[in-house]
Order: sequence, then C-alpha cells, then structure tokens
Amino acid sequence: MTQVELAKQGIISPQVKHAAEKEGVETDFVLQGLVSGVIVIPANPNHANLVPCGIGKGLRTKINVNLGTSPDFCDLDMELKKLQTAIEFGSDTVMDLSTGGDISAIRQAIINASTLPLGTVPIYQAGIEAIDKHGAIINMTADEIFSVIEQQAKDGVDFMTVHCGVTQTTIARLKNQGRTTDIVSRGGAFLTGWMLHNEKENPLYQYYDRLLELARDYDITLSLGDGLRPGCLADATDRAQVEELITIGELVKRAREANVQAIVEGPGHLPLDQVTSNVQLEKSLCHDAPFYVLGPLVTDIGAGYDHIVGAIGGAIAAAAGTDFLCYVTPTEHLGLPGVEDVKQGVIASRIAAHAGDIVKGVKGAKELDDQMSRARKIFDWETQIKLSLDPEQSQQIHQRFASGGRTCSMCGKYCAMALIEKYLNRRLPVNE
Repeated sequence: MTQVELAKQGIISPQVKHAAEKEGVETDFVLQGLVSGVIVIPANPNHANLVPCGIGKGLRTKINVNLGTSPDFCDLDMELKKLQTAIEFGSDTVMDLSTGGDISAIRQAIINASTLPLGTVPIYQAGIEAIDKHGAIINMTADEIFSVIEQQAKDGVDFMTVHCGVTQTTIARLKNQGRTTDIVSRGGAFLTGWMLHNEKENPLYQYYDRLLELARDYDITLSLGDGLRPGCLADATDRAQVEELITIGELVKRAREANVQAIVEGPGHLPLDQVTSNVQLEKSLCHDAPFYVLGPLVTDIGAGYDHIVGAIGGAIAAAAGTDFLCYVTPTEHLGLPGVEDVKQGVIASRIAAHAGDIVKGVKGAKELDDQMSRARKIFDWETQIKLSLDPEQSQQIHQRFASGGRTCSMCGKYCAMALIEKYLNRRLPVNE
C-alpha cells in the first residue's frame, strides 16, 4: 500500500512517524496532509537505508541537491563525495542527473550510499539509451521510456521528474509566442524533439494512467516537471509556461485520485516582482500541491555567483509558500559543480529556506534565531559557532584576527553591545 492509502485508513506508517518527529508536529497533521495531497513523503520501499522526510504545507522548507555525471566528466567517486557533502551540510534530498558513463550503475551506487530520498529524471536515461540503440532520441519508443521508469523504481528511486505537461498544445503555444531562450529543460527538449519529429503526443501525457500505475506499485512520488520553465527573465510567466502549469494542475488531481503522491516543479528564472505571483499561481492551479522551484534566479547576470542569485529568489519563494527549493551552485550555467560548489549551494539554499520558514511561522525556525541573538548578547562564541550553518567556517573567521578579549576583532573595545551592557544595566545612584 502507498503512503496515501495507509493515511486514508488512519494507519501511521514508520515514515509518517519519523517525518512528524523530525518536524515537531503531530502525526495526525502529516496524515491529513498526505490524504489531501499538500504533503508528500518520498519513500520507495526498495530504498533500504532511507531516512524519510516530509515535504509540503506546514513543514520546514526542504532543499534538494543535484548530483550526477556528464558526458565530459564521469567520476563516480567524485559524485559520492558530493553526496556526502550534501548530507553533511544539511540537504534534505538529492537527485542523480547522470548523463555520462554507466548510468544504472552510478544510480545504484548513489542509492546505496544515500540516506536521503533520491530523485531522478528517467527521460535522460531513456533518451541516451535510444541514441545508443537507435541512433537518435527521436527513435525511442514509449515502451522504452516506461521500461526505464520501472527499472529505476525497482532500484529504489523515491521521486521522479516526469515532464507530463509538455503536450502538443503546450508546444503550439510556445511556437506561436516565441521566446528568447526557447526550452532550457533537457527533459523538455528531449520530449519536444521527439513529439515534433514523430508528430505524436507526449507518451508521458498520453499514457499517464500507465505512469500512475507504476508510481502506485513502487510508491514513487511524481515530480511533475516544468519542461517549459523560463530560462531567462524575458521568458518569465509567459503563455507556454502557464499552459503547461494548467495541464499539470489537472494531472495532480488525477494522481491524487489514484493514491499517488505528486509535487509540482516551477521556474526557473523570474524577476523579483513575479516570484510571489508564480507561487500563488501554482497553489491555485495545482490544488495546493507542494511546489518545487529551481532557485528561482532573479537576474541573468550572476554567472559565478548564481547560488546567491538563487538564494535571493528562494527566500522570497519560500516566504510566499514554496515547499521545496532546488539548490543552485556557483557553477550554474558554466559547468559541472565540484565538491566545494555543492557545499556553497547547499548553504545558500538553506539560508533561503530558513528565511522563508521564519516568515511562514514554521515551528522552531524563529527560535533558532532567538538562540543566536541571546548568544551574541552575552558573547557566547561557542554557541554562536555551533548554531551557524558552517561551524568550521565560523570558527576560522572568528579566530583569524582574534582580539584576545570577549569581543570580536571588528569593534574590539568599542563593541556596541559591550558598551551598552556596561551602562544600560548599571544601577544609577539617586542623586546622579
């Protein structure tokens, strides 16, 4: 039985219990969220060492780390180091987006090493295998796509990005409108090329019931992918993007009717003033399904610093109700990330998620900031460092120019809090 089916019977699964304890909420809260579809727990029974987490309304904003090889750089040891870095610095999930090397072997190694829920984009492997077998992606068959999906499910994948909303109608909207960057989603591009060449409907949309059956069999959470997400600010919130979102909203409803968990993926590149409206649009059109966004990136000129750009958009999105942030690294748009890039991306996204959680009133979020404030007031450096997202970095900075006193080296004896501690709390004589 799926998590949803168990929840509808009032059965508290180990996954629900763990998610509730981790969030500090009642199990009934998580159960009701699963039943209504506003919370998901990606947890494939075949992922043996999984430590599950909940994603959705009323829970802490989660972050995801993308891993994976490319045709130019294929080093499994490096990907496993990235995985451990993601775990160490607080990622909630990971996705294996490998497109180079033995994709199945790489995925299995990452699953075996990951205690975090693992996601994939099956169309990548299906397309690459079609090139090897048939000479081109456009020659792959629907059966081959579904065969890859089933194999990845058997391997233990917990959630899958499936671009079911890329339909012939969506493509027609795109062609009639035109875009600056057209399609930037690899999965969206693979399927669009196949559909235009074969003059057929997207198999993931046409045979959506078949996809739902597989998802129900392995309790896969469907991440309904945004194949038409904007790849630059100029294309944000256009007709093609919204057309796809309308279709995804319909597919969310069908997933819930089939007792399949579903989340919705979103942009992408958005100007600051469109971030909140995009969250509201998804929540309205997609029945309050958990929203999963890349960034969002709020300017196109942040190359080398796109983890900062993504954190700016991510904080606004999280505060507006986004449930799940896909991290962005400094190498976004430039190259494959390394271990240090993963660390920087995780920390930037965690800052964004936490900033949003404070606004949303998520349990425990503001309390962490209050603890830090109290520690700063009494110059408790040990607690400050412990509460920081990167204690080692905090320790190094504090000690770099150690003042030797209670205060840090920035202000030294002129520290505002030290001065005010001396005078504000002093008991003044009556005649003074």
